[in-house]
Amino acid sequence: MSTALRWHAHDGATVARHHVVDPAQGLSDAEAAARLARHGPNRPTLRAGRSALSRFAGQLMEPLVLVLIAAGLVTAALDEWVDSGVIFGVVLVNALVGFIQEGKAESALAALARAVATETTVLRSRQRLKRDALELVPGDVVLLAAGDKVPADLRLVAGKDLRTQEAALTGESLPVDKHWNALPEDTPLAERRNMAYAGTVVVAGQGRGVVVATGDSTETGRIADLIAQAPDLSTPLTRQMARFSRQLLLIILALALLTFVVGVLRGEAAVDMFMAAVALAVGAIPEGLPAAVTVTLAIGVARMARRRAIVRKLPAVETLGSTTVICSDKTGTLTENAMTVLQLWAGGERFSVSGHGYAPEGHIENMQDGGAAHPAALREVLLAGALCNDAGLHREERHWSITGDPTEAALLVAARKGGLDEATLQALFPRHDELPFDSERQSMATLHMIEGLGMVYVKGAPEKVLAACDAMLDASGHRVPLQHAAVEEEARALARQGLRVLALARRELPADTVLTARHIESGLCLVGLAGMLDPPRARAVAAVKTCQRAGIRVKMITGDHAETALAIARRLGIADETSRALSGRDLAALDDDALVATAAATDVFARVEPEQKLRLVRALQAGGAVVAMTGDGVNDAPALKQADIGIAMGLGGTDVAKEAAAMVLTDDNFATIEAAIEEGRGIYDNLVKFVTWTLPTNFGEGLVILAAILLGMTLPITPLQILWINMTTAVLLGMPLAFEPVERGVMARAPRQPGGAMLDGSLLWRILLVSTLLLAGAFGLFLLYLERGAPLAEARTVACNVFVMVETAYLFSCRSLTRPLWRMAPFDNGWVWGGAGSMLLLQLGFTYLPVMNRTFQTAPIGLTAWVEILTVATLATVVVEISKYRQRRAAPAKSAL
Repeated sequence: MSTALRWHAHDGATVARHHVVDPAQGLSDAEAAARLARHGPNRPTLRAGRSALSRFAGQLMEPLVLVLIAAGLVTAALDEWVDSGVIFGVVLVNALVGFIQEGKAESALAALARAVATETTVLRSRQRLKRDALELVPGDVVLLAAGDKVPADLRLVAGKDLRTQEAALTGESLPVDKHWNALPEDTPLAERRNMAYAGTVVVAGQGRGVVVATGDSTETGRIADLIAQAPDLSTPLTRQMARFSRQLLLIILALALLTFVVGVLRGEAAVDMFMAAVALAVGAIPEGLPAAVTVTLAIGVARMARRRAIVRKLPAVETLGSTTVICSDKTGTLTENAMTVLQLWAGGERFSVSGHGYAPEGHIENMQDGGAAHPAALREVLLAGALCNDAGLHREERHWSITGDPTEAALLVAARKGGLDEATLQALFPRHDELPFDSERQSMATLHMIEGLGMVYVKGAPEKVLAACDAMLDASGHRVPLQHAAVEEEARALARQGLRVLALARRELPADTVLTARHIESGLCLVGLAGMLDPPRARAVAAVKTCQRAGIRVKMITGDHAETALAIARRLGIADETSRALSGRDLAALDDDALVATAAATDVFARVEPEQKLRLVRALQAGGAVVAMTGDGVNDAPALKQADIGIAMGLGGTDVAKEAAAMVLTDDNFATIEAAIEEGRGIYDNLVKFVTWTLPTNFGEGLVILAAILLGMTLPITPLQILWINMTTAVLLGMPLAFEPVERGVMARAPRQPGGAMLDGSLLWRILLVSTLLLAGAFGLFLLYLERGAPLAEARTVACNVFVMVETAYLFSCRSLTRPLWRMAPFDNGWVWGGAGSMLLLQLGFTYLPVMNRTFQTAPIGLTAWVEILTVATLATVVVEISKYRQRRAAPAKSAL
């Protein structure tokens, strides 16, 4: 660890001496200006990103797009400018969509700059001045007050009751009490109580600190550097498509070369053979595939948006479907992000509190007999929690919100569930004095007038409050001697459940008392204990189970304490009683190789720092996992960008996290991730269906051209006719597959292997089978009509219609790759019927309209030809369904697509 990061291990005087500053008077303006010239402004450096032109050009270098460009160039070489224009139009739309959708790291860095305060109070030559945070330099003395955003990394040197909210940086869900004493050098980031970090917020008290880091040297700046270093990973889909496209290109080039060589060896003219090879290439290139991928993903974006998941990067739609590990933050994603009192102990009895979140809906029951709870001691616990309280509870339209400390708000909600309204209580028993929360006392006290007497209520850490008590209330509300050991055991029992425990006490004082700390150091009467927790979301529990059934490992990575993390993980089903949490300190002791095994075997990680989250994601990826990472804080951004798919929280997330992520949840709910995974799997299935449907046409056309060359015959279909078939069927028949609803059982199967092929052996066999059927049907009817004496144009028209009709029939079969045709819901996807009908009308025009006959060299055909064409299509469908039946028999346990 560098010197710049060890300020927490030095006392305040040493830090001040190092920076040549007196904390009582600060720097002079002249010295501050000189240091500003040396260190630069207090903001993370905005790294230069790629230019817009470079990013746009990058969209054109994708292998699938290169295939499309090749098709456009071939059609242009054939002087078919209209078709070439259509193809290049698809290329342009593809590139524009990708250009607009792709997130950029520089956006995340800009958001980091916005996360730092813009104005702060600084001490210069003993004067308190307001200065732009950009002007701060190392050695400046900054004054903090409640509500301030910390402008730079500070080593605190003085203050009173200072508390900061650091969740965005460390993941700590509750405000952190600060002090100024030196700490051990190996103290984790989340436990450095003598530091205040840039971008965090002061929620209470006052403080004074020396600036020890600005700009890139701050913790926020270091995170910016981690974001910039994280590569833009390719997704499983883009990797598969790249590999698939390369293989397809090799096959097409090999077939085209074979066609040319065989023809020349047979004595055919080289120019004619070159055009035949071009025709084969045009037929074999799936021009509609890149557009189909883009449209399918775009439809997935719309579907996910309806399920509260906003996708910022198109390929991320599908990545969710291949996810094998979800690394989730705890607070607000798996939990409600609303502290809730779950249990109370009063008068020797324990009570359960139902309901969740800040909505005051629920009731309190005695855990011994399950009956409604009304003892006097319980009322005193609720009364103490409501009066010794600075929080507020408000209803806003359809939800409840709070102001102040979440722990205090939880006590207000519990009081309302017990029939006590804080506004009424405060009116009846007004506050006359108070002792704010003090980090040394670890308690807060308020003085109220009740029936002419002063009553001080105290709440705080059980060990501190119990030490000041000599009595307690029994169930009837009568004062009895304190049973110290029994109360301590009750507090430990609550803590073992992962609950945060507060003790509440009271003391009667004269009405004219001025409250001081000595009044609460002894003589208190314990009224009870409150155990609270940020509870798991109800839908998250079910979602975790669904993900686990789907073969997806769910891991919790949090900045919170290990005990709390384990308690929540057990309630969610992520961990069991034998599980243990790995801390950030444990992770730091592991080398990269050891971390790969440990990361795979452990499901709960606590007190984790930003670099460690990044290391965890990389370790899981090194082990072959496809990682989805959720997060909401600045500290999550590097890991969000490194993950195969980063998922940010839309409600409680920082701008930095949203910019680094590929997807944003608008409801911050883990259950939405499960829904998005289901959609992602459905989207991938639809892409596989499209590829399985389209490739037989391309291969069949190529085989027809190759067969004609090998037999020394004229081509049964021309390059222009091939383009007509490919482009019209891709749009009208292929695109409707993108609208297929998610099929049953997608969440009952394991994730596909990250390095696996898009098409398995059975689908490759089906593609070859249908290609052979197209070759036999189209070439056979072409030869039959030539033998009958039909003109070449008519024979070619019959061959073209064979391709289109078989494709149409095969489309309905491809709506499911395993289920039989008659078991599919026929009208679940109206787009299929609309596309088939439109294709039939176009094909009739292609066959009978004079203008189409002249353009595409076709001719009208008779009714007998249509009967023969439809017979071929029907036979092809029967053969495909028999193949699917044999596949189901061979693999009965395989889940349906």
